[in-house]
Amino acid sequence: MLTPGSDLTRDLAEWLPGQRWFGGKDGPIDEISIGTATELRGGDPALHHLVLDVRQNGATDQYQLLLGVRRHLPDRLRHVEIGRDTGRAGKARLYDAAHDPDLTRTLLDALADEASIGRLRFRHVAGARIRTDLASLPITTEQSNTSLLFGDAYICKLFRRLSHGVNLDLEVNLALTRGGCAHVPAVHGWIELEPDDAGAEPVTLGLLSDYLHTGADGWSLAIASVRDWFAYPLPSGDEWAELDASAAGGDFAAEAERLGAATAQVHRALADTFGVTIVPADEVRALAARMNAELAATCRAVPRLAPHAKALAAVFLDLAARAEPMPVQRVHGDYHLGQVLRTESGWALLDFEGEPARTQSERRALAHPLRDVAGMLRSFEYAARFLITKAGIVPTESGPHLETRAHAWAARNRAAFCRGYAAAGGADPAAHSVLMHAFEFEKAVYEVRYEARNRPAWLPVPLKSLAHLTA
Repeated sequence: MLTPGSDLTRDLAEWLPGQRWFGGKDGPIDEISIGTATELRGGDPALHHLVLDVRQNGATDQYQLLLGVRRHLPDRLRHVEIGRDTGRAGKARLYDAAHDPDLTRTLLDALADEASIGRLRFRHVAGARIRTDLASLPITTEQSNTSLLFGDAYICKLFRRLSHGVNLDLEVNLALTRGGCAHVPAVHGWIELEPDDAGAEPVTLGLLSDYLHTGADGWSLAIASVRDWFAYPLPSGDEWAELDASAAGGDFAAEAERLGAATAQVHRALADTFGVTIVPADEVRALAARMNAELAATCRAVPRLAPHAKALAAVFLDLAARAEPMPVQRVHGDYHLGQVLRTESGWALLDFEGEPARTQSERRALAHPLRDVAGMLRSFEYAARFLITKAGIVPTESGPHLETRAHAWAARNRAAFCRGYAAAGGADPAAHSVLMHAFEFEKAVYEVRYEARNRPAWLPVPLKSLAHLTA
C-alpha cells in the first residue's frame, strides 16, 4: 500500500506548480492534504487514485491525480516523476500515471465492468461495449485537463481541477449524445466520485467518448492558413494594402463559414434539450455591471490593460443603457478554435465545461448564444496574431505590415463565421452589434487576466488585438 505522508505532500507542493493544468500558479501553496486515496491496482507497478486538497489564499481547490508506484522507473516516465515513497524499503518511485499505458488500461477495465472501488464509480452508457485491449497515449498539447487516447477508438478526459457535482462537459455531451446531435463526439462512459454528504451529486472525474481520429483541430488549421498568408509575397508600395487574405493559398474562410453553421446547429440542439429562458432587462444591466467590475479588477492586476479601459467601459455602459429582455440558454462557454475538430463529416464541438478561470457558478450560468460567437471571433484574432509573437516562425517583415496582414485575415474569417452562423438559423451578429461588442470585450478582458496568470508570453496576443478593436 502507498503510505501518503509528509514526503509525498512536500513533493507534490514542488511538482504541482509546474503542471499546465494547475490553476494556482499565481500564488504560493499554503497546504496540501490527501482528500481520498483509492488503490486501483496493487503490485509493481501499482496505481492509486488521489484527490488532493490544495489550500491557497484562504481557499481550497481539489485536484485529481493518478499516482503510479514503481520500484524502478523506466526512462520513458522520468519526465513525470513526482518523488519517492520513503515509507517503502528501497524508496519506490512515484509519478503521474496518466502517462503510463501499463496502468491506464485499468480505467477501461473498470468502465467496461461498471466497477465500484472505494468511493469511485465507473459508469457506461446503456448498451455500450467498451473495448479493454487498447493502450493509451496522453495528448501532449497544452490543456487544463489531461486527455488519453485509447487506440483509435476512445478519448478519455481526466478532469484535473475538480468541481462539485456533475461536470458540465459530461452533462451537456451526454444529453446531446442521447439527442442524436451529429456535431459532438458520442459519450461511452464516465468516472465519478461518490460524495461525503448524503444527497449531494457525485463529482465527475473523467469522461470517455469517441475519438474522432480523422479530425484536425481548428487551431492548427487556422494557423496553417495564417502562415500561408504571411508567406504570400505582396507587391511593394501601397498597392499591397488593397489585397485581402483570400489571395494566398490555404484560405480558411470556407471552413470558418461551415464552422459558423455547425455552431448554430449545436446551439439549437442545446436549446431543444435544455430549454430557453428570457431574462429581464434588469439582469442585462447587472451583467453589464459585472463586465465593468471585472474590467476594473483586471486593470489593477494587469496595468498593461489600462490604456484600453475607457473604450472597453464605454461598450459595457452602452449595453446597460440599451438593455432589454434577453433569451439565455446552455452554451459552450469557452468557445475557440482549439475546441473544434474538422472531421470527414464536418465540424465537431468539444469541451463544454466552460472557462477554466471562472467559478463553478459562473460556468454553469445560462448565456445568450452570441457569447459563444464572440469567443470564436476572439479566437480568430488570436490565430491571426499568434505567429507574430513567435520569433523566427514568420518571414522578416515590418511590424505594421504584419499587423495589417493579421487584421485582414481575422476580418475575413470573422465575417465568414458570422455569415455561416446566421444562415444556419443563429441570431445574426450584425443585428446585435451592442451585445456582440460587449461579449467580445468581456472575453478580451478575461483573456488578458488568464494570460497574465498562466501564460505571460501570450499576453501580447490579446493586447495587440485590443489595440485595433478599441481604436
